[in-house]
Amino acid sequence: MIGLLVWVAAVAAVHFEGRRRLTLVARAGHDVRGPLCTARLALEGLEPCARVAAIDLELRRAALALEDLAAAGRGRRAGGRWEAVDLGRLLAAATPAWNALAIARGAALTVDGCGGGARAAGDPLRLAQACANLVANAVEHGGGRVHVRLATEGARTRVEVTDDGPDLPAPLPSLLAAARGRRTPRGHGLAIAAGIAERHGGRLISLPSITGARLALDLPAAPSAGGRRGAQPAASGALPS
Repeated sequence: MIGLLVWVAAVAAVHFEGRRRLTLVARAGHDVRGPLCTARLALEGLEPCARVAAIDLELRRAALALEDLAAAGRGRRAGGRWEAVDLGRLLAAATPAWNALAIARGAALTVDGCGGGARAAGDPLRLAQACANLVANAVEHGGGRVHVRLATEGARTRVEVTDDGPDLPAPLPSLLAAARGRRTPRGHGLAIAAGIAERHGGRLISLPSITGARLALDLPAAPSAGGRRGAQPAASGALPS
């Protein structure tokens, strides 16, 4: 009987702790959501330019991450929109913010292929999130020169990110498995990019490189016109274990 009471008390304590953490997350999310909304509204009064557009994109990415955090308490992720995404325009819009990050870290960034009309079917914010994680990983852990290249080969489109720093510390599958298994504080950006690629019918791959790391989002190419529009089918589903 005593053992049963101890077990019930332990379960109740775990349940209470879980609810307390969810409450703290909800309150933090509420406090962050307000400034994000205010910052985006403030941008509307500024003269349109590439830098303003890049800041707006980063704020929308932050808001998406916040929605993911709120949905994680229910074992899910935030939903999104599915459309034919012009990857060149997406990269061009993000480049000013990536340049600022590279300069702050002492790296030099180049982005090529933005005018090629490469498209992928998916959620533009999720794809921006994946690309940004690859660029941030290259800038922070590779450094030196970081090269982003967009190319379409047949029915596939690739966003390649190359740096001239040290190579990956382990094979990419091992890094992703460790990050997904929460066995390391590093590699989460790559795991996020890989998960987004998979939900878009693609994959994150490591390619041969003379120096440094060379990672690519390999995605199915969408037709130059048309494409699906509607709720993203996998983004709001249950989170993988």
